[in-house]
Amino acid sequence: MAVFLASFDLALLVTSVVKIVFLTFLVIMPMVAYSVYAERRFSAVIQDRVGPNRVGIPLTLFGFKKDIQILGIGGLVQPLADGLKFFLKEDFTPRTVNTFYYWLAPCLTIVPALMTCAVLPFGSELDLSIIGLEQPVKAVIADLNVGPLFVFAIASLGVYGIVIAGWSSNSKYPFLGGVRSSAQMISYEISLGLSIIPVLMIFGELNLSKMSAFQDANGWLLLPLWGEGLSLERWVLLVPVVISFCVFVVAMFAETNRLPFDMAECETELVAGYHTEYSSMKFALFFMGEYAAMIIGSGMAVTMFLGGWSIPFAPLIGLDYKPGDTPLWLGLLHIGTFFAKIVGFILFFILIRWSLPRFRFDQLMKLGWLFMFEVALANVVLTALILIAFNS
Repeated sequence: MAVFLASFDLALLVTSVVKIVFLTFLVIMPMVAYSVYAERRFSAVIQDRVGPNRVGIPLTLFGFKKDIQILGIGGLVQPLADGLKFFLKEDFTPRTVNTFYYWLAPCLTIVPALMTCAVLPFGSELDLSIIGLEQPVKAVIADLNVGPLFVFAIASLGVYGIVIAGWSSNSKYPFLGGVRSSAQMISYEISLGLSIIPVLMIFGELNLSKMSAFQDANGWLLLPLWGEGLSLERWVLLVPVVISFCVFVVAMFAETNRLPFDMAECETELVAGYHTEYSSMKFALFFMGEYAAMIIGSGMAVTMFLGGWSIPFAPLIGLDYKPGDTPLWLGLLHIGTFFAKIVGFILFFILIRWSLPRFRFDQLMKLGWLFMFEVALANVVLTALILIAFNS
């Protein structure tokens, strides 16, 4: 016990807890709430509506005759009102459900989505010498050497929540939604996994932090305009990189059940799909899990293809990352850059949802098995041939 206590790094524990609280409760959860708000406002613009532009203080709940309306702030507190509404709604459990699994399913949906954020490098490093820490703190909760594998392994557990929700509801529409979701996720997980193999072949490793640092010095995979990115090899590799990016994005839409792939909760056919029988916070947990998965998927795409936390043209403007010698302001700028890219990617998700019609289920399965899978597999072979040609 004495040996264990002697080797125990209290600073590591404290910084890890701070990073977990910061990333999960101060970043991911508010981003989930305001992603819903952004989606409502974005769809209102597309459909020439106003959307949520005000919210009231519900004084009528406390016996007053009228609520106070808050005007002039664009409805920015609407997510708080939505959260309060879910907390106050009746938590109704139908008599016919399998109660234990019915309650378990929403947790199995959101927990994997939140766990996967542990390996995402949301910044370079922070120089916290001003508070007595001698070593810079890495802006990642767990700097694993198998980051992408961890993300795929944990994220794939989310389908269990959806399938269990559909089965435990003992209703035909949720059951069909759960079956559709399982078939859809199995079909597109193969393409999703194959799409990142060319990226891993180019980097030669699976550490997401090192991928971001490499792109900071040598150009993003999709923007090879400085450092080694100016070489002929990187420009030739841009062809399989673009294919990988397109396959990855399409598969992410399918994995997160976003339009045009939302067959698991298709309102026109299945009422609300697998969460038809849910209400109150259990209903909200499904939406939180979907948006959290969308944020983590955006973070993966940003990290592997768009430089992660790196600033565009950083070495050319003197803002490049120097391990162990990064000032605090630059570390904070890297964090802001990373989340700004994620916000842009989420807006792209929202734009696609309100621009394209929903696929039929047979079209969705054909796209996954007869096109996406073959393209992703051929892209792996193409990347290997290019690497062999330039390194032989």
